[in-house]
Amino acid sequence: MSNPLPTATILGYPRIGENRELKRALESYWADRSSADDLRTAAAQVRRTTRQRLTALGLDAEAAAIPSDFAYYDQVLTTAIQVGAVPARFGIEPSDAPLSLDEEFRLARGDADTPPLELTKWFDTNYHYLVPEISPQTPLRHIPGAAAVSELREALAEGVLTRPVLVGPVTLLLLSKPENPGDPAPLERLDDLVAVYAAWLAELAAAGATWVQLDEPALVADTWDVPAEQVTAAAEQAYRRLAGATDRPSLLVAAPYGELRENFAALTGTGVEAIGIDLVHGALPADLDAAATADVTVVAGVVDGHNVWRTDLDRATALLQQVRERAGQVSVGTATSLLHVPHTTAVEDGLSDQLRSWLAFAHEKVTEVRTLARGLAGEDVSVELSAARAALADRAQADGVSRTQVRDRVAAVTPEDTHRADYTDRVEAQRALGLPDLPTTTIGSFPQTTELRQARARLRTGELTQAEYEQVIRDEIARVIALQEELGLDVLVHGEPERNDMVQYFAEHLDGFAVTQHGWVQSYGSRCTRPSLLWGDVSRPAPITPAWSGYAASLTDKPVKGMLTGPVTILAWSFVRDDLPVPEVAQQVALALRDEIADLEAAGIRVVQVDEPALRELLPLRREDHRAYVDWSVGAFRLATGGAAADTQVHTHLCYSEFGEVIDAINGLDADVTSIEAARSAMEVVPELAAAKFSRGLGPGVYDIHSPRVPSTEEIAGLLRLADGALARGQLWVNPDCGLKTRGYEETVAALTNLVAAARQVRAEH
Repeated sequence: MSNPLPTATILGYPRIGENRELKRALESYWADRSSADDLRTAAAQVRRTTRQRLTALGLDAEAAAIPSDFAYYDQVLTTAIQVGAVPARFGIEPSDAPLSLDEEFRLARGDADTPPLELTKWFDTNYHYLVPEISPQTPLRHIPGAAAVSELREALAEGVLTRPVLVGPVTLLLLSKPENPGDPAPLERLDDLVAVYAAWLAELAAAGATWVQLDEPALVADTWDVPAEQVTAAAEQAYRRLAGATDRPSLLVAAPYGELRENFAALTGTGVEAIGIDLVHGALPADLDAAATADVTVVAGVVDGHNVWRTDLDRATALLQQVRERAGQVSVGTATSLLHVPHTTAVEDGLSDQLRSWLAFAHEKVTEVRTLARGLAGEDVSVELSAARAALADRAQADGVSRTQVRDRVAAVTPEDTHRADYTDRVEAQRALGLPDLPTTTIGSFPQTTELRQARARLRTGELTQAEYEQVIRDEIARVIALQEELGLDVLVHGEPERNDMVQYFAEHLDGFAVTQHGWVQSYGSRCTRPSLLWGDVSRPAPITPAWSGYAASLTDKPVKGMLTGPVTILAWSFVRDDLPVPEVAQQVALALRDEIADLEAAGIRVVQVDEPALRELLPLRREDHRAYVDWSVGAFRLATGGAAADTQVHTHLCYSEFGEVIDAINGLDADVTSIEAARSAMEVVPELAAAKFSRGLGPGVYDIHSPRVPSTEEIAGLLRLADGALARGQLWVNPDCGLKTRGYEETVAALTNLVAAARQVRAEH
């Protein structure tokens, strides 16, 4: 091979900046506080800092070990616009020039006249991608000088040979949706798209690229609308053609998040030079020996890019030796991009030294990759191996990792604990709430103001006492209740001003969790979260929410929802321990929430929402594993809610999901009311639920809170009519897609005013 792949590499790296520099630059630009040049300068500095950091950590700056995977908003969007996949509805004329920043952000965020691209989950992660829209008329074409090329040149000018990272053509098409109803599946455009990639690769080679990474996670899943054998055939067709092209870089096809299975042998026969396999979430391919025959380097993903626990270096070394024995050429890598973990543990001085010794964030994982590569090359890494063993042993024996009382309570759970009264009996009991037809509500959170964030900061520094801080929260709750009454909403919320994050807030009050200070991870665009660390057995030492919900209820005669985060979402949006089966961890969390619901009822709260926006997020990528997942995830939710009285109306909320894949789970939750994300997809999920005979209350979101645009009354009314036409009388609720935490009050009030007006308009039509 003319350009051997380095013995140590990673598939991707966090791109938001160690101190969220890109987030701040994006939001400043969107708020018109800075220029496009300011944003470009900030982005270039983030990329430069990343290259310098990875070089300092030991990745080869001269041999394409450092991936170039930057995106202003989302890597799928970045790839789509570089191949001309821009929907006609945005009115952007096809051109050979790259899109401007404003045009790119229009696709991501929409504007007053045009809704943005749909946003949904990226495989089984908490990252979200924008769904491309492709029709037979979409002018797929090579656009010279686009981001991948300019960023390669930028790095070369600084003496670093990076490896451009593109979403692969098969994955890009499988993640896309038809632009118009009736359009054929985007995969029908494979020939056209591969021709664009071939031209793109030639341009990258001419610019100096020796390797290009093409990410094909779609090849580890079998949940597509096309048969698995068609996906395999598409991959073979695409990569034979790309590998057969002249004047191209060497190709690394990376397949993270699961097992390649039969697609491994398919790829080895295409002529690509390297294949990345995930050995954390999948086993060694049965056809691994085919790599040696085809002279293909295997990038063995033995370091987890999706979780934060220290790698078992002994196990990883044994795996690497097996790969080398069978495949011949091996490079040590991460199982996935490190996009899903924070930058470094070094700044987490709020964690105990013991807990921190169990962790590896992005920087530490790069070091683990380097250590494993050095060991595989015959260097003495005995000190590093010994330290890893000691940390794993310490973690296994630490106080709180296993607690007899928690384990005994889980063992005592019976099937009866997961069942409430029949739904028909509950409906009758809940008539006491006195709700109108098409009741209106919100999902839970109201905008987190600067004053609230400042109050939390002042509490941490001691400038506010606990009593003073709590008064700030009570004042905000009173303001939010008064606003909702003025708007005319039917079921109110307290607005969650006391919560910094819907998972972290509970993690701070449950045993078995820890929270970071700087552990930010990108969710989408500029949106970042700090996943909590679920390291030990979980229990609830004291009530968490009843005081706030009870205070809100005392201010109004209307029902007020108690707001909880469900067990599946708490797990999905935390870094979960890897030393205990996930279903058992979920039961521990569910029992803590069950106690919380009982205390809310004792405080007089008759409506309780248990949010599960991440229900689909943990859905396995192979159909054969779905039944087991649905069983334990639904079981955990029902264990949490199973003790609620018949006259307590239990709501849940789901978002960012292809709901068709989890309709059985949605039905199985047995919630009285389910609110779902539906605005960006124009209610397309509602007919699916109706066809599945979903008979409980349903609140399909009528406006997208992830875009700053305010939908008109008529737009919302139109969506309501679509939903109302598919559902049985009395099922439909009216609500936004998601919580309002990230929005401003001006747009929130305007949108909710239109929401209430639309509900009244459609209500009057009955």
